[in-house]
Amino acid sequence: MMRWSPALPPRPGCPHRRLRHLLTRELPHGLSPGASTFRPWASASFVGARHIFPCALATGDVAATRRALQAKLGAAEWTLPGHIVADVVVECGTDPLDLRIEILTVED
Repeated sequence: MMRWSPALPPRPGCPHRRLRHLLTRELPHGLSPGASTFRPWASASFVGARHIFPCALATGDVAATRRALQAKLGAAEWTLPGHIVADVVVECGTDPLDLRIEILTVED
């Protein structure tokens, strides 16, 4: 298993950029993604990454947007060659108009 370091480039075939592109297409109008990050993740059986996308809502009800986005992203079909989306979580951020989307991918 490869050790994670912020100085090292991502693993070959890391789907972070593609995932960001697909996520941006799924976001509702008025919700814009900020600077995203990812961190390698592993369990006893799987290797993958946690992709974190902070988002800012221009106006509206954050709690209702979070629930709707959780349902929409949970049902979305993600096309990531060599990877599978294992989990999607949408959480309210610390700021009243912030959301945090975390997507867990595992290598296929």
